[in-house]
Amino acid sequence: MGSDYKVLLDVEEGLMAPVGVTVERETSTHNGRWKMWGALLAMALCVSAALLFTWNHKNEVHIEQADDLRHTLRQISGVKNAIHLEGYYDASYSNTTVQWSDDVSQAFSQGNLKLVNNEIVIPSTGLYFVYSQVSFKIHCQAEKMVHLSHSINKLSDSYGNSDDDDEKRYLPLLHSTRTVCGSSQGNSYTVVYMGAVFHMKDGDRLKTVTESRHVPHLQEKSGENFFGVFAL
Repeated sequence: MGSDYKVLLDVEEGLMAPVGVTVERETSTHNGRWKMWGALLAMALCVSAALLFTWNHKNEVHIEQADDLRHTLRQISGVKNAIHLEGYYDASYSNTTVQWSDDVSQAFSQGNLKLVNNEIVIPSTGLYFVYSQVSFKIHCQAEKMVHLSHSINKLSDSYGNSDDDDEKRYLPLLHSTRTVCGSSQGNSYTVVYMGAVFHMKDGDRLKTVTESRHVPHLQEKSGENFFGVFAL
């Protein structure tokens, strides 16, 4: 009995040993698979996070670029070619025209319209509204009428050869005349205004001309004498 029992135990121990090894191997393999899947999952999460970050960054860059473009377009669309000049009499300059300025009172220049040598230079071909006003204080004498005139003249390459005398190539664009005094005496305050739309060409130049004997009688208050152009 003792011998048989011992053998049985030996057999049972011999049988149990391979089973134990098998369980350990299966557990180890199972754990290895979980570790591998965990590593793959972690790697996938890292890649996804990196892609998401890159996508968000690109979107932010695109949004910023789009905002900058919209801002630039708004600025461009908001800019108009316009100029408004204030005028005064300057005896040292000329007796045949008003002296114009773009940096006094309400005067300004915006866009590409510029004041050059007391003339407005047109920057590009297109439609423009051109206008001007002069205000006079005339002392009337009995039975004597006074004719006040004011003109805007244009110089254009289309008028003739560039070798010609410029003064001969200026042609009237706008002209207005007012008659004052007559039977009245004393001081007469008169305004001469004109304005209209014209098709202008790149490089055209505009200037005003007023009768020399009347220029010294210009009113000097702000807003009474002006000359301007704006693009349509």
